Amino acid sequence: MEERIDLHAHSTWSDGTRDVAELFADARAAGLDVLALTDHDTVAGWAELPGAVAASGVAAVPGIEVSAEHEQLSVHVLALLVDPGPGTELAGEMARACASRDRRARTMVDRLAADHPISWEGVQEQVADPTTVIGRPHIADALVAAGVVPDRSSAFAELLSPSGPYYVRYEAPTPVDAVRLILAAGGVPVIAHPGSVSREGMLPVELLEEMITAGLAGIEVGHREHEPDERRRLAELARSHDLLVTGGSDYHGTGKPNRLGENLTQPDVLAAITHRATSTTEVIRP
Repeated sequence: MEERIDLHAHSTWSDGTRDVAELFADARAAGLDVLALTDHDTVAGWAELPGAVAASGVAAVPGIEVSAEHEQLSVHVLALLVDPGPGTELAGEMARACASRDRRARTMVDRLAADHPISWEGVQEQVADPTTVIGRPHIADALVAAGVVPDRSSAFAELLSPSGPYYVRYEAPTPVDAVRLILAAGGVPVIAHPGSVSREGMLPVELLEEMITAGLAGIEVGHREHEPDERRRLAELARSHDLLVTGGSDYHGTGKPNRLGENLTQPDVLAAITHRATSTTEVIRP
């Protein structure tokens, strides 16, 4: 039977609600054979992967979801099988992004607190580990806990929207620089959900082509936030540029409705990713 591979998932080390062991137990229950851990701008959960793989029998692809920004648009790039060791430019950019995200979160909470019953202490209560960088999902959880909104999705659609009065930008590399940094760290860069409906349409084709010229290796075509027409356009773009086509759930546990395995990556694509990676990071097999 063909391996079932999901190349996009999050743990409590970023904005997921399941720790690494729980995440891989969930993957086993969902019938997955391989899962990528792609927390935002951190590899803190990687140390727990060998144990999670041994306990669950699900192979792990170490990865990161690198934050980037283009003209006030948030852009995410999956860095698969990368080696962001201390001293690398990628590690430095992630550290700067995390510091900026923390400052941004505090400012957003201050703005929200002027109109809603929310506090920084209340947001901190939504984080499983005190070392986790607080982001908009944790603020959303605090708004849910305070009864301001019914769920995370509502918070993002309303109060935490980039077009809303409480939104604050944060420092991040450009998408083109993110691709270059990932390649320099031996990883395989894949643009994550470029046609997200929450972004009101696909990222500018001109930007995607700049990223392709810089070395973008693949496009996450299979994603919950891609409508059928968007998937067809993205698949055609990938075909015309000879890019890899991936699929992932973008699973966050109870934080989002996304379900593990709802979008999959073909085994030959994972084989190509493994072949293209130049780092010492490898798929962790049971």
